[in-house]
Amino acid sequence: MAKKTSSPSKSSATETPKAKAAKPKAAEAPKAAKAKTETTKTTAAKRTPRKPKMLSILRNDPWLEPYAEAIEGRHQDAIRREKELIRGSRSLDAFANAHLYFGLHRQADGTWTFREWAPHATAIHLIGDFNQWKPTAEYALSRTDGGVWQITLPADAISHGDLYKMLVEWPGGSGERIPAYATRVVQDPETHIFSAQVWMPENQYQWQATDFVPDVRPLLIYECHIGMAQDREGVGTYAEFRDNILPRIAADGYNAIQIMAIQEHPYYGSFGYHVSNFFAASSRFGTPEDLKSLIDRAHQLGIAVIMDIVHSHAVKNEAEGLGRLDGSYDLYFYGDNRREHPAWDSLCFDYGKTEVLHFLLSNCKYWLQEYHFDGFRFDGVTSMLYYNHGLGQAFSGYGDYYNGGQDVNAITYLTLANKLIHSVNRHAITIAEEMSGMPGLAMPFADGGIGFDYRMAMGIPDYWIKTLKERKDEDWKPTSIFWELTNRRADEKTISYVESHDQALVGDKTVIFRLIDDKMYWHMMLDDPDFTVGRGIALHKIIRLVTIATINGGYLNFMGNEWGHPEWIDFPREGNGWSYKYARRQWSLVDSPDLKYHLLNNFDNAMTQLIGGVYNFQRLPVRKLWEKDDDQVLAFMRGDLVFVFNFSPTHSYDGYGILTPPGKYTTVLDTDRPEFGGFGNIDDSTPHFTTPDPLYTPAGVAWLKLYLPARTAMVLKRSK
Repeated sequence: MAKKTSSPSKSSATETPKAKAAKPKAAEAPKAAKAKTETTKTTAAKRTPRKPKMLSILRNDPWLEPYAEAIEGRHQDAIRREKELIRGSRSLDAFANAHLYFGLHRQADGTWTFREWAPHATAIHLIGDFNQWKPTAEYALSRTDGGVWQITLPADAISHGDLYKMLVEWPGGSGERIPAYATRVVQDPETHIFSAQVWMPENQYQWQATDFVPDVRPLLIYECHIGMAQDREGVGTYAEFRDNILPRIAADGYNAIQIMAIQEHPYYGSFGYHVSNFFAASSRFGTPEDLKSLIDRAHQLGIAVIMDIVHSHAVKNEAEGLGRLDGSYDLYFYGDNRREHPAWDSLCFDYGKTEVLHFLLSNCKYWLQEYHFDGFRFDGVTSMLYYNHGLGQAFSGYGDYYNGGQDVNAITYLTLANKLIHSVNRHAITIAEEMSGMPGLAMPFADGGIGFDYRMAMGIPDYWIKTLKERKDEDWKPTSIFWELTNRRADEKTISYVESHDQALVGDKTVIFRLIDDKMYWHMMLDDPDFTVGRGIALHKIIRLVTIATINGGYLNFMGNEWGHPEWIDFPREGNGWSYKYARRQWSLVDSPDLKYHLLNNFDNAMTQLIGGVYNFQRLPVRKLWEKDDDQVLAFMRGDLVFVFNFSPTHSYDGYGILTPPGKYTTVLDTDRPEFGGFGNIDDSTPHFTTPDPLYTPAGVAWLKLYLPARTAMVLKRSK
């Protein structure tokens, strides 16, 4: 996806500097106290060594006991590595300040300082608008300890808005490079060349919402992409998203957005996953102040902002990215056959290097503090965890997680990243995109986990796709559906979803397109009774409702999919004539009263607001009440809400009995309402009272009898 600028070849490993810090001397203890201490030590030595306290992950899951040594070893590795990193620092938080040291900074006296870590370089010059892009003596950097290069410049040497790069020389070659810690990178619209830009506006952005705390009870995420969030053909802006899209999201009942493609990337069609400049917010959408204003406005609307962060790999590009920044192949990446990702055409970080950890951990802290992001969705975690990147592996048993094929350095990095993020902002949200199912990924570090708050339930969209592709409607099994939606580790929270951007990309199909296909182009008029469209609308609602109703953490939807966006996503590329026709969201469709799209949007709105309106819904136990494959009926209860699904395409049931706690039940939502594209066959105004049965009275349940039309679902609220 990202272009290559050169073909890397093997080179000798570059020696990297270790963190240097003097070990503080302990104050000498008084003699009496010292003698007592020595006596205590002698006594302790005679005692039997205390067995380490068992980690909660092992107590919670006895099946992990054979792998206790590996789990405890990883836990200790993280503890040991953190101690190594913070040697001389007060904390991990204090260690993660590389962005305050490296890169370009304006000092209090007006002068400028610039630093870059480039141990393989033999000379570095700053070149830019200020010296006609030619190396000059006054812009030459000096080498210091540990392979760090630096320069101090007078106040008038550079100005806000200037474009610049580094001209780096190394044994046998040289090249123009963008600084690793550049905070703004722009592309020339004519030459298409990327350059760093001095960004130091006279007036700093003034935040309005300064005490925002995300609402995660439950977390309802709207996944989005700034550039393709507009209706017109072109690249959307931060300002357009703030003004036009955020109000839609707030009205729909979502309390978080997950933004893709924030970190600068040279190829727009990479969807932001081939990052070149890790500290720079993509300039194709606007200025840093525009992004800050977007986040500020989201917070004012009660919406958390989660960044889709890419630390799993980096773009190969050398002129734009970190590839061969100082001429070496192993500065930030592996120097051997692990350097290139076999499937993604990208470079893999060497998580064992102190400088790499310094870079990545500081990157996490930077986005939290500079832009007030509320957390991160870490992309490609599976690829990080395994030496084989999880490619072609089935992960059929616990042994697959502890067989030596795991990258302990990457596991340690992710553990430390989570610890850092939550120390910088204790309310921060971290989500792992991970498909192998490694135990403990979303458990606190103290319990033996890696520390993510949530993991993506990637098996759920796979299940729905498989069901739609391989099973006839009459073969849908409630037992299977319920199992797939609730089969998860009880001690780890997940983000459930029907589809994300992955299912909306060109080459794949969204759920609505699998259901309706090309009839979406001809039969979505409000007065068109097309059977296929009717089926699609009915199942689209049911699939989403049963998925969100079974969450144990949060729920995610990709923008536009809630109302059945008809087109896949296809970014401008040579194969489509560099067209923006499919790199957008057609909001005009859902805004039209003459089309059926707004009916699906109405339902999604009602569904998310119902679930979001129940405090800590995600914590309520999922109590299965009824599942009968022959009838294709499923019912379960959470709190006072009863969810009933009739998946049958042909059978409607009158007076269908379900055993529930006794009481009065009122319908609060049903998929068959006309305003949701249904037929209005359910009378929501009629309360339902349970009928006692002596056979089941001792069990505390009674019969709730309902009318269940084919392909419908309803939610009832119990009152005693």
